[in-house]
Amino acid sequence: MDTLTAQPPLSGTIDLYVVKADPAALKLAPGDFALKYQVLPMRIENGVLVVAIGSDASLEAVDNLSILIGMPVRHVYADTQLIRERIEEHFIEEILSGIPAEDSAMAEFDDSTDLADLQKMAGETAVVQMVNLVFATAVRDGASDIHIEPYEREVKVRYRRDGMLQEMMRPQKRMHAALVSRIKILGEMNIAERRLPQDGRIKLTVAGRQIDVRVSIVPTVYGERVVMRILDKTTALIGLEELGMRPETLHTYRRLISQPYGIILVTGPTGSGKSTTLYASLQEIYSPTTNILTIEDPVEYQVPGIGQIQVRSNIGLSFASGLRSIVRQDPDVVMVGEIRDRETAEIAIHASLTGHLVFSTLHTNDAPGAVTRLVDMGVEPFLVASSLIGVVAQRLVRQVCPDCAEWVEAHDDELMGIGIKRADVPRGFRRGRGCEKCGGSGYRRRSGLYELMTVDETIRRMTVEHKSSNDLKAHAIAQQGMITLLADGRHKATQGSTTPEEVLRVCQREEL
Repeated sequence: MDTLTAQPPLSGTIDLYVVKADPAALKLAPGDFALKYQVLPMRIENGVLVVAIGSDASLEAVDNLSILIGMPVRHVYADTQLIRERIEEHFIEEILSGIPAEDSAMAEFDDSTDLADLQKMAGETAVVQMVNLVFATAVRDGASDIHIEPYEREVKVRYRRDGMLQEMMRPQKRMHAALVSRIKILGEMNIAERRLPQDGRIKLTVAGRQIDVRVSIVPTVYGERVVMRILDKTTALIGLEELGMRPETLHTYRRLISQPYGIILVTGPTGSGKSTTLYASLQEIYSPTTNILTIEDPVEYQVPGIGQIQVRSNIGLSFASGLRSIVRQDPDVVMVGEIRDRETAEIAIHASLTGHLVFSTLHTNDAPGAVTRLVDMGVEPFLVASSLIGVVAQRLVRQVCPDCAEWVEAHDDELMGIGIKRADVPRGFRRGRGCEKCGGSGYRRRSGLYELMTVDETIRRMTVEHKSSNDLKAHAIAQQGMITLLADGRHKATQGSTTPEEVLRVCQREEL
């Protein structure tokens, strides 16, 4: 039975994973109209164009499309996210098909290329479309970073999705200088400077979504390399329950963030979800009676009811100087995006000692390492001991795709790697075969691994006595029952939410 014709005209719903759009129908609607109003043409039935919409908000657009193309249009309903993805897929194919294989105006360029030529290149239709394509594909696929990497004979564009880099396309080498120039123009950077690193920011709208892009350009042997971090303003902020903390860890963490003063640190490498944890914490403790202020670089997500300050190093607004001003703004809670130096650390500590709850991040491998890191920065151990109340270390692991998951027998090296016995996993480990929904990777979305150390009297004394992070860790495990990152990963792997390879990818083996 035809899925579309079986639906009543006004209340029919379809599954876009099952029902595919007819190319002939897609050609009837202009791409910009479909993108703007999120109307997806599906097929033509008896002289009527059937389109998929996500909600009644698009009904007016359906009527306008009928007038625009001069034929009757009937609608059915489908998942809003899938409609957006299918429209963007077609839009991207349309761009690709419009880029000429060769362009006489596009030649090889080197450091001596005239500025006027660079500007002319960056304005070429093919280049503009290619840059639009790069952004549209990245947003559609949920990428967090875009890499444009020049090599001797080729250029690679790679996206980081769920923490892993994947090659997405290979533009022609001759287009590289023009692509970089176009990005520089969008990011308001110096288009003529090709010998020094540059940073910039781009604000754009892709398929109705507000996107902020942080751009970093560095010169390499084969040309300028571009890395862009995508900050999607429409991404919903998640709550503490959705982070992936175990119930006992979440209970302890909630108790920590309800304290009236002290410092709470979230540690981990870049891209481990520290900012997400901090935002979830601030949302949890926000109330009309509290004054919460943050200083960040950059302000990744705007949180209602919270005052957020953007670091601007070029005019002298650093974490340290901004934090000094914040404490004069009568805050109850302060969030410092990152403690990078002794000055910022000491101001944050004094803020906590004067009755403020301070959140911040630090780059350490585990929770106990945060204590020794602060001391190594030059902060007095007694100040660290008297102000720090808790440290969370975290990592992000990819979750097994629920649509193609199956239980597979465990191998000996996997069991040994994460330190469990075969009897603990009688069904083996859960893995994804790879399907359309996960892009063939077997993984979809990510979850956190957490290690939470609270600062008790013993840890305060050990801090003042300059004990090592290994000593602190041994005490936290033995006396507090602290669950290490690897132990949390081991638990999630045996439960089937992730795989041993993912856990070992982000956690150090304890025997090392």
